[in-house]
Amino acid sequence: MLVATTENIAGHKTKQVIGQVFGLVVRSRGLGGNIMAGLRSIVGGEIHEYTKLMAESREQALDRLIEHAQSLGADAVIGLRFDATEAGAQTPATEVLAYGTAVKLA
Repeated sequence: MLVATTENIAGHKTKQVIGQVFGLVVRSRGLGGNIMAGLRSIVGGEIHEYTKLMAESREQALDRLIEHAQSLGADAVIGLRFDATEAGAQTPATEVLAYGTAVKLA
């Protein structure tokens, strides 16, 4: 599965636009990770626990986007974008969304 942030894939022509596809993940850190992150935020600097969480979430969202595109018979996804939002007031979590346009290539 070819996935590109561009609107075209070099060396390929788009034969058919299938439509929007997405992959969504909502995750939160466990209590231990939140405590460590809280301590790091006092001192300042990168919060490694959250960096790891976001990298894993982004990868999982991309995997789900690819699964969605494959289920529709796509050869590729163009216009890939990511979005992240904080979700939940009582239980802090982060929503990571990968989205793009599924296409068939010539």
